[in-house]
Amino acid sequence: MSAPQLTLNLVEGSVSFRFNPEAARDLQGAIAALMQSLKAIASKTPGGGKATPHKSMEYQYAGEVFLECFCNPNIWPSPFAAKVLLTIRDDRIRLTTEAELTRIVEDLNTFLDLHHASTF
Repeated sequence: MSAPQLTLNLVEGSVSFRFNPEAARDLQGAIAALMQSLKAIASKTPGGGKATPHKSMEYQYAGEVFLECFCNPNIWPSPFAAKVLLTIRDDRIRLTTEAELTRIVEDLNTFLDLHHASTF
């Protein structure tokens, strides 16, 4: 059985590629940690002293394609404003673009829901 297709909706257009559900759960975990950092930054009161920098999310997956996701939570005011830098490449093509974090979360949830439903 071939790996299911993950479709990531970008600001303009979308990209689909074969992706492993286990890797999707790993990415989901990395995004959950990023969301915690973004929420902590957003909840800081202005003028409350020097903010503690939070670690960037750097996720990499190497399968049929290479996927890299990067987000620095320190530059975004909230999870809803955050964007993720995506690089998707194989031996023939390379795509580097930004995607909205909330949209990636929705796309991963949809992918995992569909894969989970098809395994029963």
